[in-house]
Amino acid sequence: MQEPNVKINCHSSICIEDNVFVDPFNIMERGSAKIIFITHSHYDHLDVKSIKNLLDTATTIVCTEDSARILKNNGIVNEIVVVSPNDVGNVADVKFETFPAYNVGHHHLKEYGFVGYTITIKGVRYTICGDTDLTPELQSIKTDVLLLPIGGTYTMNAEEGAKLTNIIKPKFVIPTHYNFIQGTAGKEAEILFTNLVDKDIKVLIKIK
Repeated sequence: MQEPNVKINCHSSICIEDNVFVDPFNIMERGSAKIIFITHSHYDHLDVKSIKNLLDTATTIVCTEDSARILKNNGIVNEIVVVSPNDVGNVADVKFETFPAYNVGHHHLKEYGFVGYTITIKGVRYTICGDTDLTPELQSIKTDVLLLPIGGTYTMNAEEGAKLTNIIKPKFVIPTHYNFIQGTAGKEAEILFTNLVDKDIKVLIKIK
């Protein structure tokens, strides 16, 4: 498998194959999204200004109910597909599955219904974990490209991220959710994570 076409603007703002976006954040320039996936409604994952910069008339947004309310209240009239954990769907020839994304006892509680996504594009499975701890649900995921947070505080840390990566055994792993938001780890987490991941898994660094 060749190296995937994945970019990270910053933090957890992800672009796959140039037109599928996940949690667009801090995007200042105009673009054109085929689909926008949103994991949950916190400001660094649901950034209305960034979303509006990516919309055209054909853009579909896939998100949880809490995010859908915010988007509609901000005048967004594009098609919105509302999801919950453990849903499956297909939008514009892109298949997706959701799973719960949560912390145990803090910040992102399981009952809030936040999600992560496994998205299949051209036969390649991309898993975006969202803001989550290392949970039992994540350990059974099968994927080609794993994007997971390593910043700690609001998510799993570098050690936990590496442990999960070595359980899932993707072809590629891309760490996210660090070196931007106050209270999360900096570039040192990236180094630790890379050193702890099994050597047969390719670590791709996309955060500057």
